[in-house]
Amino acid sequence: MIKIAAIGAGSVGFTRKLLADVLSVPELQDTEFRFMDISPENLEMATNLCRKIIADNGLPATIHPTLDRREAIRGADYVLCTARVGGLEAFGYDVEIPLKYGVDQCVADTLGPGGVFYALRTIPVLLDICADIRELAPRALFLNYSNPMAMNSWAVRRAGGVRFIGLCHGVEGGHALIAKALGLPPAEVDFVCAGINHQTWYVQVTHRGVDMLPKLLEAMESNPEIAQREPCRIDILRRFGYFSTESNGHLSEYLPWYRKRPAEIKQWIYDGTWIGGRTAGYLNNCRQASDEYQRMYPTWLQEPAVKVGPQTRSSEHASHIIEALETGRLYRGHFNVGNTGLITNLPDGCTVELPCYVDGNGVFPAWVGPLPLPCAATCRVSINVQEMAVQAALTGDRELVKLAVLHDPLTGAVCNTAEVWAMCDEMFEALAPWLPQFNGEGRTWADLPQPDGGAIKRVA
Repeated sequence: MIKIAAIGAGSVGFTRKLLADVLSVPELQDTEFRFMDISPENLEMATNLCRKIIADNGLPATIHPTLDRREAIRGADYVLCTARVGGLEAFGYDVEIPLKYGVDQCVADTLGPGGVFYALRTIPVLLDICADIRELAPRALFLNYSNPMAMNSWAVRRAGGVRFIGLCHGVEGGHALIAKALGLPPAEVDFVCAGINHQTWYVQVTHRGVDMLPKLLEAMESNPEIAQREPCRIDILRRFGYFSTESNGHLSEYLPWYRKRPAEIKQWIYDGTWIGGRTAGYLNNCRQASDEYQRMYPTWLQEPAVKVGPQTRSSEHASHIIEALETGRLYRGHFNVGNTGLITNLPDGCTVELPCYVDGNGVFPAWVGPLPLPCAATCRVSINVQEMAVQAALTGDRELVKLAVLHDPLTGAVCNTAEVWAMCDEMFEALAPWLPQFNGEGRTWADLPQPDGGAIKRVA
């Protein structure tokens, strides 16, 4: 029996998916789950819905809900984090304050002013979780889903002192879209994807040994649905020669070219869904859906039983990593790890997303070599922002935060220096409740060694 602590388990939909994925593995069906959240209501909903999954499948797994993070982590083998620090209130400031200064974000969870301030308030929480792991579960592997993934991962690798992997599903989503464009089953389309989180590039795409990269642009442009939904991604593919992982809207807000003139934004977005790129799209979607769980909860409790197993398992990495470490079965996925010469034309120490292999011996990142020059150049611009933001988060340096935002590609295309300073001051004031390291509390973090390279299997 293994013990999995889920921090932020009140993310009802995601928690249900992760539990069902773990329980689809026969060897993991007696797992002890510890659910922790700061919302008693969401915690109760997630617990009851997940207990229904366990009961419907007649499994021996158990769930222990708690509002106490330390209780959840004590003795855990794996710690998963899906927390959104500050909730919708802070998210609103991330989007709406920059918009006053002309910085038009659609998601604001990775780069830009919203992404930077999201990192500033999330990193202290992640490092508190790391402190609990070091004390209460020192051999646990920390699997993080909380954004902004690259900055959070960089900070934890520097100052967390725990085994850690950052996880995202963007690579799998882009792979499915490429297969759809090519008219091929996803299982037949092999690929290598590498870069930084949400700016990861499909540098190799093959079908039965045939290079499909030269065919990809025509395939995307000739599919009416894809052409309508992905104008920004297709434009980058046309000019760079490589396709990027993230959704059309996400990609548009990491670059200086697509959202700097309000009259031109509509040319580059698909307004049918929030991921298409409309202004404040994800924030508005979350606000509209905020009551959905309470509204649907009674219905979900009465739903017919859904049997867990390979046929219902998702492509989220967590269960596959745990299965590989516990059973020795090989798994290949794309994870966020430290760059130790793995991508040779990106800085050592930054967070890179690239192929990794997992088995009973541990987690092993693959060497990629150099990215294509335009892809590397775009990533390096973002890495500059990430490096300053992480350093500022660990040291409480307000001026470095402003310099990080100043160097953000979209912000720099829209704002002058005085506007950046004023915007950041306004965000510091609004987000003060979640920024302890900038509020005179004296909280700073020193670098700690990464045990066993940061991601080796626990030792019993």
